[in-house]
Amino acid sequence: MAASVFKFVSVSAAALVGLYATFLGLLTTQTFQRHVVYLHKIQMTWFSDLDVPETFGFLRNQATPFILKSSDGERLYAWHILPLEIFRKHELALLEEPVELVSDFTSKLAFKLLREDPDARLILHFHGAVGTVGSGYRVPNYRTLSAGQPGKIHVLTFDYQGYGRSSGTPSENGILLDAAAVVEWAINTAGISPSRILIFGQSMGTAVATAISNQYARQEPPVVFAGTVLIAPFVDAATLVSTYRVAGTIPILSPLATIPTLFKALQGFIRDKWSTKDRIAQYVRANEVNGESYRLTIIHAEDDYDVPWSHTPELFWHAVNATVPTGISHDELEEKRSEIKTDLGAAGSVMEW
Repeated sequence: MAASVFKFVSVSAAALVGLYATFLGLLTTQTFQRHVVYLHKIQMTWFSDLDVPETFGFLRNQATPFILKSSDGERLYAWHILPLEIFRKHELALLEEPVELVSDFTSKLAFKLLREDPDARLILHFHGAVGTVGSGYRVPNYRTLSAGQPGKIHVLTFDYQGYGRSSGTPSENGILLDAAAVVEWAINTAGISPSRILIFGQSMGTAVATAISNQYARQEPPVVFAGTVLIAPFVDAATLVSTYRVAGTIPILSPLATIPTLFKALQGFIRDKWSTKDRIAQYVRANEVNGESYRLTIIHAEDDYDVPWSHTPELFWHAVNATVPTGISHDELEEKRSEIKTDLGAAGSVMEW
């Protein structure tokens, strides 16, 4: 009996090892890796009509679906969301317009209310992996963001190429072109100055938000936005996969981290690097050199099981290090913690540099 049990356990263990090895092999291929990293085929809004935002809890024509064009020719599905007070002031006129995916958003009243208001603020929302603009907690997030100033804050959110109703296939280079297209639309078509635009990213979207903020800060002449907010950011793709656990329990690649040579070899197959640690340092350094006033905010829950909280202190160090001409060590930053940290009890803590 004991021998039979041992044999069963041995066979099961061998099968699991074989399946894991197969998974690792597939992970080195571009197509499989893309699906694992971006999860773009998991829409989570299969049975809802994105062209009718009211089904997601918005008022009629408070949110307008429309199409943006990326510079590589991809069609990007987007929502513009009116702040509640602006909607109420113009409710009757807005209710007269049809609810539809519009081919020319510039002809809509919602666009005019954005473009013609000199006090309007615009949040460009970069969502994370999985889903669409209407998935899960994203819709409540839009409302929360706009509620900061319900008479001024508009929200523009969109699906990257390969997500939802957007065309194409996701890649780091392609998504960065998407982000640039959205920023250019906001500045040049909607006429919103960068000083009235907030870049907001969550999870995977933090890598996009950091990259686009860095790109504009380093161009000539430099462009600096009102702020960049990163919710649950990660150091880079390689570090994320080494720490990621499904539902916070099942490790994906962390077992390999105990074998540095093998793990480093596998990391070499990761095509889209999403190196936020490098870009955040470049962004800070560029603004420091240019003498620009900038605001970078990082927010992370300590019990986040998707993106471990440990990524944020590392990113904070990279940002702070870029402000010091001679650099600052981790130990030196730790010594300054008591000076820059404010404990808020159950609400967490804040460190400001």
